[in-house]
Amino acid sequence: MGEMIAVRDLVKNYGNFCAVNHVSFTVPEGKIFGFLGPNGAGKTTTIKMLTTVLDPTHGSIRVNGHDPTREQKQVRRSFGIVFQDPSLDDELTAYENMDLHGILYGVPHGERVKRIHMLVDFVGLGDRENDLVKTYSGGMKRRLEVARALLHNPRILFLDEPTIGLDPQTRNHIWGYIQQLSKEEGVTVLFTTHYMDEADRVADEVAVIDHGKIVAQGTPGELKEKTKSATLEDAFIALTGHAIREEEANATDRMRMMGRVWGRGRR
Repeated sequence: MGEMIAVRDLVKNYGNFCAVNHVSFTVPEGKIFGFLGPNGAGKTTTIKMLTTVLDPTHGSIRVNGHDPTREQKQVRRSFGIVFQDPSLDDELTAYENMDLHGILYGVPHGERVKRIHMLVDFVGLGDRENDLVKTYSGGMKRRLEVARALLHNPRILFLDEPTIGLDPQTRNHIWGYIQQLSKEEGVTVLFTTHYMDEADRVADEVAVIDHGKIVAQGTPGELKEKTKSATLEDAFIALTGHAIREEEANATDRMRMMGRVWGRGRR
């Protein structure tokens, strides 16, 4: 089993600020890797370097054996990505969104049509593929984004908060077929999430990054054992601290943190 993602001594500086500080990790083929951390910890900066958006200040990266700074085309063809923010065209149908993606990635027409139908069915949207995306629910859009990311047969899938704002049923459905892809087709997955329960459930291994440095790495069970915690969320807090990063928290995070405060008050 080869290393599909290999990060060695990775550094990214913005002037005097070090956003990513000598980070190293590997992700073997067909494994699901959780990249966890508070807001502003360095997760998104690292993903941007992995996906050719940013060049590192120092260190080396290999994605499917290619260097993102020198072999951008090969790296980009190796991965699909689901962004945290919505990225579909609401004025197009699901089929049209998929078709445009396939054209941009040079998927031949016959193969493109076949895979569009197959993937849209796979994510449970076969009966809605000709409907405008603006008529879709949030969960349906998220499933379509995952289908689109897989259209060009990527060997690696990057997921940045793929289930944020979704109901538990939809979250479970999405993770169900991502796990199926990993197990049956050998797709390698690197994801970020603030839902520690889903990271605990689906990740083969996790790395916790804080203030630009990886502070712990291992299986969810190993991190719980290391911190003597009952849950991965408790382990995460033990590793990163209890302070709320208000200056870095987005609206969803603030709502989630308020819910925890009120939840404790009802106990």
